[in-house]
Formats: sequence, C-alpha cells, structure tokens
Amino acid sequence: MGEEGDKAERGKLPVNEQGNLMTATSDENLKDIFHSIRMEETPAVINYGASWCRVCNRILPSFQELSKKFPKLSFVYADIDECPETTQNIRYTPTFHFYRDGERVDEMFGGGEERFHDRLWLHS
Repeated sequence: MGEEGDKAERGKLPVNEQGNLMTATSDENLKDIFHSIRMEETPAVINYGASWCRVCNRILPSFQELSKKFPKLSFVYADIDECPETTQNIRYTPTFHFYRDGERVDEMFGGGEERFHDRLWLHS
C-alpha cells in the first residue's frame, strides 16, 4: 500500500500563496467550482487526472509550480475517480479545460509541459 498511498497523496495539491490552486474533492465540490468559474468569470484551467495515471503524476508538480507563475488564473485539479459523476465525459488523462468569461474556450490532452505552458500563456 505504500506506493499506492504515495500516489493518492500526490493527487492532493496544497493551497498556494496566491490562493489560485485547489483540488476538487467530490462531485459536489467540483460543481461548486464550476459555478464559481461561471459566475465570477475568472480565467481558469481544470486538470482532469487520476492517481493511477503516470503522466498525470508527472505533470502535477509542474501544474502546481505554474499556478505561481500565472496568479490571475485559477488552477483546479479534479481526480476522475473522486468526481465520477461530473467527469464522466473525460476520456483521456490528463485532460485540461481552459475557461474564460465563464465559458470553456480550449481543451488539451496529454502532459507536454512546454505545450501546457504555452496554453496557459495564451489564456492568461
């Protein structure tokens, strides 16, 4: 259980100093986050991943670090196993959804760090 427990812990992101990094812990929590993104029209990126996904676990530290470099964006991590109802249409992990003015404006599959950074720059 040691390695599996470590993977599950990696799927939980600490709140950063800017307060723009959060983890969706349940379907209800993710629905609340969606509502907040729509109502506040805050630019946001949602990272849909899974604790068992190696690519997801590799990009998570970068996701956390990039949240510090893009303080005007909200960064959300949603584990598809913890939010099964609201993530049922996610077919690949990681999948990134980008939001602007309350609407989803872009989507990215996979974990290329440079490509992800470029998308963040584009949407910030």
